[in-house]
Amino acid sequence: MKNSLRISLKAGERIFINGAVLRVDRKVSLEFLNDVTFLLENHVMQPEEATTPLRQLYFIVQMMLINPAGYEQSMTMFRKSIVMLLTCFTNDEVLSELKHIDGMVIQGKAFESLKAIRALYPLEDEILNTPQMPAATIDEIRRELAPWA
Repeated sequence: MKNSLRISLKAGERIFINGAVLRVDRKVSLEFLNDVTFLLENHVMQPEEATTPLRQLYFIVQMMLINPAGYEQSMTMFRKSIVMLLTCFTNDEVLSELKHIDGMVIQGKAFESLKAIRALYPLEDEILNTPQMPAATIDEIRRELAPWA
């Protein structure tokens, strides 16, 4: 057996474990003794927060973890989104990281890919606030991804 993982939660905090949502009523520590898929509440993005192309990608990957029953649908959305993003972005750093994120998701490392996507937010914000990427392209990405957000 691998090393166990211990996490602490505050009263009222939620955790998403293998598709289940748990809320604790008091401060508690959990120890996972085997492999488990989970997200802490502060890493969960709400649909209305998925306002940029990379945040929408994050939301899709997050759904793979939160809703294992809908994994195939989320993966289909991810494949379509990653192709669009690789086509629309021109920044070499973003493109390289998107390819890395794609590989992580394919290898089943969705949690690690969420961290990598979050790391790109400042760069995305910078790109979206410059004339580098035409507004029409950004709007097109948002329209394509809107049904899944």
